[in-house]
Amino acid sequence: MSNTKVRSADYEHFASIPWCAQHLHGPRIITGVPSSRLPKSDGEDSLYAETLKSQTTILAMLEVYEEPSLPTERVNSIKTFLTLGPGLNGHAGVAHGGIVVAILDEVLHLLMPINQQRGFMLDAPYMTAFLNTTFLKPVPTCATILAQAKILKVEGRKYFGEGWIEDGHGVILARAEALFVALKSSL
Repeated sequence: MSNTKVRSADYEHFASIPWCAQHLHGPRIITGVPSSRLPKSDGEDSLYAETLKSQTTILAMLEVYEEPSLPTERVNSIKTFLTLGPGLNGHAGVAHGGIVVAILDEVLHLLMPINQQRGFMLDAPYMTAFLNTTFLKPVPTCATILAQAKILKVEGRKYFGEGWIEDGHGVILARAEALFVALKSSL
């Protein structure tokens, strides 16, 4: 789980960027490096923990959310800051569309472990059933972006959400609607 007391290199990176820093403080703000950035012995999350964790891909990544005022409330939204390197280019200075989709998928998924730990979602692996993505403007590389996700509803094993990527001026660059389904058994 994220912790406001632990200040990682990624936290320090985003705290040094004024438009990011304004999102990192508040009485109930929780920040942390997403668990998918941590290597696991079984290879889970290796895409974000290894392949996309370099000076030329995703240099830094930090999740930020507000702790609900009551322990009986679900965390419904999350912000994730990412600094993208040139190794993600599709065109010069522009992230490949597949990377944009992968970022949206990942950020939407980050709400699941937070809410599983709080007892609000089934403690099971969730898989993407659909991810309908709309590309509005090019997502720049060699830049920092903000990806946000929000839970729309949870129905049994189904989690419906929406996510979007914006630049430092709040311009939405891409958006997605998603459905994740909890598996009935482990992989």
